[in-house]
Formats: sequence, structure tokens, C-alpha cells
Amino acid sequence: MNPSERPTVLAHREVAAVLRPGDWAIDATAGNGHDTAFLAERVGESGKVLAFDIQAEAIAAARARVEAAGLGGRVDFIHGSHDRMADHAAPASVAAVMFNLGYFPGGDHAVITRTAGTLAALEAARSLLKSGGVLTVVCYPGHPGGDEESAAVAAWSEGLDAADHVISIARRSDTMRPSPFLVAVRRR
Repeated sequence: MNPSERPTVLAHREVAAVLRPGDWAIDATAGNGHDTAFLAERVGESGKVLAFDIQAEAIAAARARVEAAGLGGRVDFIHGSHDRMADHAAPASVAAVMFNLGYFPGGDHAVITRTAGTLAALEAARSLLKSGGVLTVVCYPGHPGGDEESAAVAAWSEGLDAADHVISIARRSDTMRPSPFLVAVRRR
């Protein structure tokens, strides 16, 4: 992974390498629906995407983007926390899970992903990943709560059993301000 590329671009590349038509995928943080639409395109007509968000405005925005792309039948939108994703999919059944942490662009910046919920959601996502599946997390340090959450996500990934997971972190080191970075975990 090239850390000078945008972490969202890197995340899409990581997911595209494993996600196939007919697969199940999860957008843990639907937001404006960019990742949701990307996943829906990749899983094809026979696949399924679950898209989570705690904000009704985000669900509406993601749904509008997906429907405008003609992909609506492939996505189930869940207005709720991503830490409940294991209630909606079977263990080892999902090929890709994408997280884009922080706040909903254009929404209330006081409503953010929180460390405890994110760590619970990461554990749930890990249990849902099938062999060869990938989990991507775009972290955003530099906003209130973002530094703590980003550090916790990196520590969580680094604590995973290397016999079962391939972990990579793409982080820029040439900036004065904390910049977004990608954590990718692939199940062996």
C-alpha cells in the first residue's frame, strides 16, 4: 500500500482484490454512501450489502446514492449501530467490511464514531469475515475523539494473531498535522 494515496482509494483497492459477485459485504458506516455504492457494484446482482449508520440523514443520503446508481436491490440499510452487525450476518459469511470513521460529512460533527463502539464493531466484523476476506478502516485523527479512536484501532489490529490475519497500516509520515490513515486486516 502506498501511504501517499488517499486512504479511501487504498481501501477500495484492498476490497476490490477480494470482493466478487455473489459475495456479502458490509458498510459499517454508510455516511454519504460512497463505500455502499462501491460495495453494491462489486457484489453484483446476486450479492448483498448491509449498510449501517446511526444517523437517519446518513441512511437517506446513502440510499439516494445507491438508488441513483441503480443498485438499490443489493443493499439492506440498517439504521443502527455498527456494533450490532453480527445480528444481521452469519459468522464467516462476509467477504469485506468497510469502516470510514469520524463524522458524517455535512452532518452534525458532534455525532462521531466512538472508540468503545468501534472496537466492539471491529470484533463483530472480524467474526463475520470469511477466509480470505478483508476488513478496512479509514481512521481520522485530528478531530475531538479521533486521536483516541485512531490509536485504539491501530492497537487493536496490531494485537491480532498474525497466524490468522495479515495486517497493514498505511500512514503518512510527511505531514505536520495528523492525517487520515488506513488499517487493513485480511483473514488468512
